Amino acid sequence: MAVLPVLIVLNFYGLYSNTFYWFKVDNYIFPLLTIMHFVYLNTLQLKIHRGEFVDHQLRNLEYGMYGVLFIYCFKWMDTLYVLMSYNDYDQQLIPDTFLPVGLTVFGLQGLLIALTLAAFYSRKTLVGLYNFDRLNENIDSWR
Repeated sequence: MAVLPVLIVLNFYGLYSNTFYWFKVDNYIFPLLTIMHFVYLNTLQLKIHRGEFVDHQLRNLEYGMYGVLFIYCFKWMDTLYVLMSYNDYDQQLIPDTFLPVGLTVFGLQGLLIALTLAAFYSRKTLVGLYNFDRLNENIDSWR
């Protein structure tokens, strides 16, 4: 949960210019996608603490998270591409914070991918597998 807010703020940071771009529409895509991630983590936490089984909503939310994970991987590779362009430009054009902040963002994005995969594994081991034949048997219709 702590990695997402840090990456949301760093998403607005421009590595080449050393400034924050608050009015670029492209920078708001990542924060909007992290809403699904927060909802998934909250739902997973509730399922684990209450000892509930998987349901259709969690399944659909996790399927959406697969798409979000793909976008996380794309952003990670995009950051790697930007970091690899360090030697392509004159050293006087690139700010001194380029490598430290860039490597921090790259490391946090890799950590986010690993933690997302760990959340999928935790759902599988702690909440249960998606058994489509018996998925409706775990629903309590009296609630």
